[in-house]
Amino acid sequence: MSRDFGKVAVLLGGSSAEREVSLKSGNAVHNALVQAGVDAHQFDPAHQPLHELMQGQFARVFIALHGRGGEDGTLQGALEFMGLPYTGSGVLGSALAMDKVRCKHLFQVAGLRTSPYVVVDKNSAYDSQAIMAKLGHVMVKPSHEGSSIGMAEAHTAQQLKQALQDAFQFDDQVLVEQWLSGREFTVSILADKALPVIEMRTPSGFYDYQAKYQSSTTEYFCPADISAEQTAQLQEMALHAFNLVGAKGWGRVDAMQGDDGEFYLLEVNTVPGMTEKSLVPMAAKAQGIEFSELVQRILEQTL
Repeated sequence: MSRDFGKVAVLLGGSSAEREVSLKSGNAVHNALVQAGVDAHQFDPAHQPLHELMQGQFARVFIALHGRGGEDGTLQGALEFMGLPYTGSGVLGSALAMDKVRCKHLFQVAGLRTSPYVVVDKNSAYDSQAIMAKLGHVMVKPSHEGSSIGMAEAHTAQQLKQALQDAFQFDDQVLVEQWLSGREFTVSILADKALPVIEMRTPSGFYDYQAKYQSSTTEYFCPADISAEQTAQLQEMALHAFNLVGAKGWGRVDAMQGDDGEFYLLEVNTVPGMTEKSLVPMAAKAQGIEFSELVQRILEQTL
């Protein structure tokens, strides 16, 4: 028996660099809601002005937009203005989680372990030799992109220069992090509780866009093969980070285990992927929550 959600708009697509992934997420969410008897309709802000949500008399919104314009607080602000309940984090939580640089600052201040880093601005001078001398092998990330878009690793000052130039195509501010070469984990969060930990293993060196969405060689272990104590530690760390940035409802926190055996936070995702290869549905399933139930539980938080 599905809950009475009224008319639901599933926001998908959009115009960010993650449009293709968002279309897949939105389609999966929409299909699951319709099959559960919910009056759900697809709505693509790239082709439909937002005010049509009011004209369409929608009762609430399921946000399946990834990246800028969907995950960064701007859409959340517009929906608040229209008085429309929506899934996931609010304006502040969305904006902070989307900003990798400010997230790093927050983790550091709160005493949450994260990899050493340097912030480089597009319009300011920087010394790639000095950065490499300080951090060594690095990972370069645009501050406001998701799905590993614009990310690259660098071993030399020359490679760093090139990686920064590429990253500046996506953002004016870029995060340069010391490379972590250990195991990669993610913790999904649903209604203030951490779901089973997932470990991702990919032969490509790091869990990049291809490993996430195109590769058949990426392996997933859920629950991850770590001790109960480590699982609890990682889940607690993830919840702390999630709450720290003001995220709400559901999301995902990514982390790595360094060579020293310690866990290091990478980032908080407030609208993670909801495709057939996505991690939140995988973690939910390991806890006995099927996809249809998961999307309804996420939507339930708008009631």
